[in-house]
Amino acid sequence: MEMQLETLDTAIRICAVLPDIMMLRQPGIELALWLRRIPPGIEAELAQLPAESLPDGRVLVGLADLNAALDSLFLDRVTTAAVRPWLIADIAALVDQFVDLTGTTEVDVRLERITGDGCWKFHRDCVEARLLTTYRGPGTEWVFPADAPNALRDQRAYRGPIHRFPRQAVGVFKGSCAGPGSGIVHRSPPLAGQGETRLLLCLNLPSSASPERWTRSVLQSG
Repeated sequence: MEMQLETLDTAIRICAVLPDIMMLRQPGIELALWLRRIPPGIEAELAQLPAESLPDGRVLVGLADLNAALDSLFLDRVTTAAVRPWLIADIAALVDQFVDLTGTTEVDVRLERITGDGCWKFHRDCVEARLLTTYRGPGTEWVFPADAPNALRDQRAYRGPIHRFPRQAVGVFKGSCAGPGSGIVHRSPPLAGQGETRLLLCLNLPSSASPERWTRSVLQSG
């Protein structure tokens, strides 16, 4: 469903530029959504790449090692000369803003190639904050806070309004760990049997689910 900005819930904020996602810090704000578009040439090249050529990996990394760690996610992946440096630069910019937003010194970076239903159930993430953007394929689906109880209860049978992050839009939202009543209810768009592949970026704070901290020695040993 296309979002009508004039009817947005007061817990949702639309951002004109990336730094506006800092609005998530404000009390009562659950989702800040930057409706950006990436260069058309990059979008077209991403869409044409074979699914197996898309990067797929996860690193826990500090800013000092960020570019090298991101580069390691592309090892053995046949991407174009334009796509690889653009993705690395874009992810680095998003990580930098996520660090400013959360105050963390390390970020759990997951760049995931998704071909199935993934996390198709409506849910709240057990995190304080999470950043998502979809570089290829359909974006993350979510519901307004008022519709969350019905979506969580009905799951696939839910017939209320469902909204979707536009492709390449950047959404940063609170999870259930941000405090009582927090947590945007969302899901991965079901893809099974559709022949589509998503390329999803997810940024998180370090947690018990994070991999070991990435260091240059990891790359050298590989």
